[in-house]
Amino acid sequence: MTEKELRIGRIRYLNVLPIYYPMESGVMGRDFKLVYGAPAELNDMMARGELHVASASSVEYARHADQYYLVPDIAIGSCGPVMSVLLISRKPIWELEGETVLTTAQSHTSACLLRMLFRDYLKINVQYETGSVMESIESGDLPTAALCIGDDALRLRSDDRYPYRMDLGEAWREWTGLPFIFGVWVISRKAVEEGCFNRDPATLFIRAKDWGVANMEQMVSMAADTGYLSKEDMRTYFTKGLVYNLRTKEQEGLRLFYRRLAEAGEIPAVPELVFYDHDIMTPPECRQEPEDD
Repeated sequence: MTEKELRIGRIRYLNVLPIYYPMESGVMGRDFKLVYGAPAELNDMMARGELHVASASSVEYARHADQYYLVPDIAIGSCGPVMSVLLISRKPIWELEGETVLTTAQSHTSACLLRMLFRDYLKINVQYETGSVMESIESGDLPTAALCIGDDALRLRSDDRYPYRMDLGEAWREWTGLPFIFGVWVISRKAVEEGCFNRDPATLFIRAKDWGVANMEQMVSMAADTGYLSKEDMRTYFTKGLVYNLRTKEQEGLRLFYRRLAEAGEIPAVPELVFYDHDIMTPPECRQEPEDD
């Protein structure tokens, strides 16, 4: 079979810089193609078969687990304050009963987590409206409360117009004692069945993550150049706010999130976590035979 260029989805958020910079800079080679987009866009491209591997929201995996394999030991999450997934409010959070919360359309997982926290943890009834948080704020049409994620959250976390904030990663940790996984990396099952990748996608991402973590100070300096946060705050964000692993505790937190989503009827069932294994899942005609001594 003819080898296929590995097509990789890349979300445009700072939080995944340690994963993707090694690919963008050539450290991991250049025999793959990066395709940029918002999380929801990449989800759609994966569903249409236009990408082989991409980061995906945890909810996207839950809703379409039969279409994907998980890349082992790589995720984007938090084990406490995440800093870039925030509910910002013009009034105290506990006074939001009956108010409307503006939620971003860019992240299904964050919106599901927010609904879960209000319903089951805070026990506060609110209404939801979907829209662009930044466009509303920049137009002067300030929502009473809004869910903002990624770079927008880093920009707005110190906005004086919104003195009250709830960090969703911190709230989940206080509630459950577990890490929260916002996103995972998935490989298209259809792509695995149909062809030969010119790279093992799992090994590529794990090596990229390891390189990014080992060179985290360089990542911090690059991220600080955006001006969203000071270098010290950016260091805290990358080294204390975020987790990039998907090990035992992270998987436990992810499964708990899925159980509660299923109980609320937001997903049909709790999905099994099925990880990609290149040696087992590569078509026989694509496997390299060991060389004779």
